Amino acid sequence: MNADTNSNKPDLPLAGVGVLVTRPSDQAANLCKIIENAGGKAIRFPAMEITAIDDPQSVTHILDRLDSYDMAIFISANAVKYAIQSIKSKRSFPESMALVAIGNATRKALEDEGLNVNIYPAQQFDSEALLALPKMQHVKGKRILIFRGRGGRELLKNTLAERGAHVDYAELYQRTMPIQEPDALNQYWKQNAIDIVTVTSNQALNNLFNIAGESGKENLVTTPIVVISQRMVQNALERGMRADIMVAAQANDEAVLNAIQKWCLENKQE
Repeated sequence: MNADTNSNKPDLPLAGVGVLVTRPSDQAANLCKIIENAGGKAIRFPAMEITAIDDPQSVTHILDRLDSYDMAIFISANAVKYAIQSIKSKRSFPESMALVAIGNATRKALEDEGLNVNIYPAQQFDSEALLALPKMQHVKGKRILIFRGRGGRELLKNTLAERGAHVDYAELYQRTMPIQEPDALNQYWKQNAIDIVTVTSNQALNNLFNIAGESGKENLVTTPIVVISQRMVQNALERGMRADIMVAAQANDEAVLNAIQKWCLENKQE
């Protein structure tokens, strides 16, 4: 049964609902699939792409010194993916190193690689939640390596350093804005194809506004949106968002789908 057939069945939770999916093109398939299985119409429009850094040798000296670190923190599933690609061909993680994950998707990515995750937040999935854990309070003298993409927040590193840890980054991937035409995006609104937008990072949200431009901003700020954190809510409001903002409980696809379904239920979408 295809998505068009599904969308004609009124008993499905997302029947007839158009959902703009802005995940990177190589990470959107599952979210699109479960949206369409629920009766919705998934519209793929990547607002961010993730690729390996141009100069991988820039972190070689850090990876060669893994044994000197007490703890490795993985910011995202992408951090796991690119770390494993860089390390696996050379060596394994030191058995004495504590592995830390922010979020269930990151933890699962590590476990899928056969690695044991020692520390992770059980509920809220961000730097604040990780830093609040008891095991992250007493890190004085610890050497900590943070696997992440280029750029991003400095809260985690700065706070751990204030607590006495020596912290380094291993930046293994980069986030870029895809080449997208504003007219292509705005055409969806002209066709009344978009009922709700999903965005899973502040950078993707910023990119989406940049792509929409002035001509498409009004469409964007008046369309309900699903985000994954209160920081993203604040960003959206600062950009003029006037429509409903739904916050998914987690960053994974199932939580995003649940947030869409909740919005549909509250708005009695037919």
